[in-house]
Amino acid sequence: MFFVVSCAADAKVIVVLGDSISASYGIEVQQGWVALLQDKLKQANSSWTIVNASISGETTIGGLARIDTVLKRHKPAIVLLELGANDGLRGLSPVRMKANLGELIRRSRDAGAKVLLLAMKIPPNYGKRYTDLFENVYRDLAREYNVILLPFILQDIALHKQLMQKDGFHPNQQAQPIIAGHVWKYLEPLVQAR
Repeated sequence: MFFVVSCAADAKVIVVLGDSISASYGIEVQQGWVALLQDKLKQANSSWTIVNASISGETTIGGLARIDTVLKRHKPAIVLLELGANDGLRGLSPVRMKANLGELIRRSRDAGAKVLLLAMKIPPNYGKRYTDLFENVYRDLAREYNVILLPFILQDIALHKQLMQKDGFHPNQQAQPIIAGHVWKYLEPLVQAR
């Protein structure tokens, strides 16, 4: 399922390939950080269009199965890659997750897109070794592929109950402008450069 937040004939395209954090789980899509980011671009009189190709529950394996279709259909200049949290929550191999994310970066670049990697963290109850391996995946990929890394998309949100839904995993409506602000700091230079 794809959500085109805005569309203009001469627009340059940004694709968000993510999971429930980007798919606005538990809130209206128009209130999610992706839609708020499009509003920010509109206010700047930008011709950029954001396509939200995020699916709740998505893993890196699922993203890899869909990436070619997404790239062919939307021909993005920029891909915001927000995957991995569900791999971690399911205890899947960080080695496999890294390989999948690396392939997603490669395919996006081969299609002519710049990549912004939006990292996640997992709860400490998974154990220090696993959480360290998980978090290192994003840093290692950013170094290896020389991509821009947002170190933790839920920074200043995840540990604040008033910004999270009752499940403790998903940010609520009040958190969405904060996420949009985090992403914008890293996206704005890419948009200006293109």
